Amino acid sequence: MDTEQSQYLHEVVITAIVAKDGKYLITRRAPTKRRFPGMWTVPGGRLETGDYLVMPKETEFYWYNVLERALKREVKEEVGIDIDHIEYVTSLATVHADGSPSLVISCVADYASGEVRLQEGETDQFTWVSLEEAKNYQLIDGIYDELAMAEHHRQGIRTEWQRSAV
Repeated sequence: MDTEQSQYLHEVVITAIVAKDGKYLITRRAPTKRRFPGMWTVPGGRLETGDYLVMPKETEFYWYNVLERALKREVKEEVGIDIDHIEYVTSLATVHADGSPSLVISCVADYASGEVRLQEGETDQFTWVSLEEAKNYQLIDGIYDELAMAEHHRQGIRTEWQRSAV
């Protein structure tokens, strides 16, 4: 690969498809958001160095469960609930219009506790939907397909991302 095009620094984002009673939590991004304003998605956010640098290492050289801790923090900040049993679903990469590259890791997690309280400035609405009901929302491209993957995952069916018929 050409070294001028090869970059190592990505924004790392982790998201949670939160499952509760057969439904999934989706939120509408605030209209003031720079990326995807007013569109529906799942909660999550960026990995921050504070998610591990301030923690003691589990081994001589490494921090473990960094993404899981970051996801729990982001979900708590964004929607006020606790999650557990986090499992990997898929990943995606993009280069945003401003030129910044992102790597997004999508997970499914169980609702653990709490009442949904939206973080002001991040999201302005939420709802719990079945996979079928999710079709009625203006989801960010690819989110419906991730919800379908999570549904399969919860049924013990492992798949790779593919476009679903909506």
